[in-house]
Amino acid sequence: METISGKTSYGTISSSSGAGPIVESCDVDPWAIVDLVDDSEKWTDMSTKEKVLHLLGIGLKILGAIALLYFFICSLDLLANAFRLSSGKTAGKIFQQSELMQNPAVGLMIGILVTVLVLSSSTSTSIIVNMVGANVLTVGMAIPIIMGANIGTSVTNLIVSFAEIANKNEFRRAFAGAAVDDIFNWITVFVLFTVEIVCQPIFGIGYLECISGILVRNIYNSSSIGNGINILKAITDPAVDLIVQLDPNVLKGWASDDPMYENSSLIQQCGGNITDPVPCSGIFVFENTGMKDWTSGLIILAISLTILCGSLVCLVKILHSVMKGHIANVVKHVINGEIPYVPWLAGYIAMLVGAGMTFVVRSSLVFTSALDPLIGVGFISIERVYPLTLGSNIGATTTALLAAFAASPDALHDTLQIALVHLLFNVTGILLFYPIPFMRIPIPMAKFMGDVTAKYRWFSVLCLVGLFLLLPATVLGLSIAGTATLKCAGIPLLIVLIVIVVINIFQRYCPSCLPTIMRNWSWLPEFCRSLEPYDRQFAKCACCKRFIDEDVKTNNIDFVDLKASIALLTEVKSE
Repeated sequence: METISGKTSYGTISSSSGAGPIVESCDVDPWAIVDLVDDSEKWTDMSTKEKVLHLLGIGLKILGAIALLYFFICSLDLLANAFRLSSGKTAGKIFQQSELMQNPAVGLMIGILVTVLVLSSSTSTSIIVNMVGANVLTVGMAIPIIMGANIGTSVTNLIVSFAEIANKNEFRRAFAGAAVDDIFNWITVFVLFTVEIVCQPIFGIGYLECISGILVRNIYNSSSIGNGINILKAITDPAVDLIVQLDPNVLKGWASDDPMYENSSLIQQCGGNITDPVPCSGIFVFENTGMKDWTSGLIILAISLTILCGSLVCLVKILHSVMKGHIANVVKHVINGEIPYVPWLAGYIAMLVGAGMTFVVRSSLVFTSALDPLIGVGFISIERVYPLTLGSNIGATTTALLAAFAASPDALHDTLQIALVHLLFNVTGILLFYPIPFMRIPIPMAKFMGDVTAKYRWFSVLCLVGLFLLLPATVLGLSIAGTATLKCAGIPLLIVLIVIVVINIFQRYCPSCLPTIMRNWSWLPEFCRSLEPYDRQFAKCACCKRFIDEDVKTNNIDFVDLKASIALLTEVKSE
């Protein structure tokens, strides 16, 4: 029996004279940098008029991309304001629970929850720095909250990635690119939080508190330093201020339980707030509407999400049309390439770029979120996004450092120490999970998450809600019931999770070390070892069924192309 085989753009195919087409393997790597073929007319074949129109079209696309990026950044500001209006007072009240924050686990979850509610680590860390300076929190109590703020700030990247959920492969890459920062923060917190808990009873002080204290003692300059110029705010504030303006002192007043701010509105009241007259910078849409803060917040939330999704969808389409052909491929390979003779240096240069860009725009949220469309269309690889994100995390710590230096001399020591804790957290995480290649655990984990969420789109929503809302809220609720309740519920669950992880590691790398029955999970019921039963239930939902139908349609198209390729190979072989 004669066999014909060959390669197509979809993978390796084979066919035999007595059987139908068989797909032996697939060579397509969904994580590879996408090289788009330029099917446009060659420059040399164009007339003068066509060349002018071609250049004009490219120019308009670039201007359109810049405008859409501007609207995207403005929508992020609006989104943050919407969350502050909807839950700002709740976030402030949480910080008043000083007894709860004596428990490090509770402090960690409070940091996550508050940062998710206000959608800004800069806001939450600034509040923490001010509370430490006001002696409301000690440095030791604030450290877990800073850790939680690092986790909470990455939720926006995941939200942004949902704009590409309609396209399976683009969503796979975009979600993984967003998740790589989340995973880095979670595993860094797991390591350093454990170190802090272990070191505290043994040495009387944790690792981060000890190192930051040593660094602070070597700083003698207690003069105030300005906050610098926030370039991004200077550009976007005029547009955002036309819709809503917030009073920055009210949220801090709620956090410090200042009775003067008890009944204050977070929206600036033109002509005077309840506490102090606050002049408004021009007229804005939500000025003196008489609505409750949460009502205004929900309306602004709808507006911001509409702008965010619309601008991202249009931006992706423009990127698809512009980033193709020879020049685009050269740029892509330069961004994702390695330096000859010193390939390891490219990642560290990417870190510097990420830190520098974040320092300039004063927002890691904007920088990392802007990368999502580029990751989705395959312009930047996950391997390159990882160091860019790590650098962005370092750049984000400058806000807290500048805020600390602006404190009064008597409060400078503690405020500067907690700001340095923020910096040390990220630096230590980088030292643990970047220099040694096999320790870059977030990259394969992010790809795994991307593969799972591409197949089960509903799982991405479950991750978002579960990790950033349900888990912190549950821990917070159990802690209110008492420390004993939290330990009784948390410790057994943690032990089970650790055992599952250890067994999975042995199953992958040393299955012979395990009993025969434990070498796979087939002995468990299907709902305990697979997402398929849940997927069948979610498939009944109209929105989930839509994605499944689209995937089936795509697979059918791919199969038809495979059949056509096999027929062509058969014809060539017969000739």
